[in-house]
Amino acid sequence: MLSVTIEPDLTPLADCGRCQFQQSLLAAGACKPGDRCVAADSGRQIDRFFKAHPGLAPQYSQDPFWERRAIAARYLPTNKLEPLLTDPDEAVRRVLAYRVPLEWLTLLRNDSDREVRITVADRLPEHELELMAEDPDYLVRVYVARRLPQGRLFRLVADSDSEVRRIVATRIPRVSLGLMAQDAEVEIRRIVAQRMETDDLAMLSQDPDWTVRYEVALRADAELLQHMLNDPEPDVCQTAQQRLETLTHTCNHDD
Repeated sequence: MLSVTIEPDLTPLADCGRCQFQQSLLAAGACKPGDRCVAADSGRQIDRFFKAHPGLAPQYSQDPFWERRAIAARYLPTNKLEPLLTDPDEAVRRVLAYRVPLEWLTLLRNDSDREVRITVADRLPEHELELMAEDPDYLVRVYVARRLPQGRLFRLVADSDSEVRRIVATRIPRVSLGLMAQDAEVEIRRIVAQRMETDDLAMLSQDPDWTVRYEVALRADAELLQHMLNDPEPDVCQTAQQRLETLTHTCNHDD
């Protein structure tokens, strides 16, 4: 005979007898134990309660339970958010980072929580982003590198993290890519070789990594290609030869 195991209902139920809404919302069917309840220690139930009654959220902005405060913060009017900027729980401050007006974000840019600072870096106006370029966490600086105006990326070209520098290499003005030609990461030097001005490629034509030199050979002018015909790597040498022949043929055809 097939045995069927019935899982117990683990939905947290609050004690309605001690709830301030027992005679009002509960009696009117506007809240429901186990489903839409602000007194339960259940984020799902609390969120459903505030979704139905957002006007009650201010009553819980200083609640002892961190999750109740964090969920209430989603529904608070903007003018009620400021006291929560220094809330002791990072989950509450993460909600604030998404919701506060832009002019308040600088108050959170040095928050101890990385996720809060990432949200700030994602929302902060571009002209204020440079304030976060020296954040101790690389992922925050990644967001800064993605959004910082191109002309302000110079301070990140020597960042300690390769992912930050990779983003900079893809965004920095081409005339400034020479600043990254000696980067320690091969991938970054390849990006530089793919983007930099043709007249500047000579500085990478003798790069210690052949894949970087190969990228140079794909874009170099005829004069530089002549110097690369004796490259120790066959693929680089062959590419330089083929491109030189193509350029010469094109030139002769134009004549």
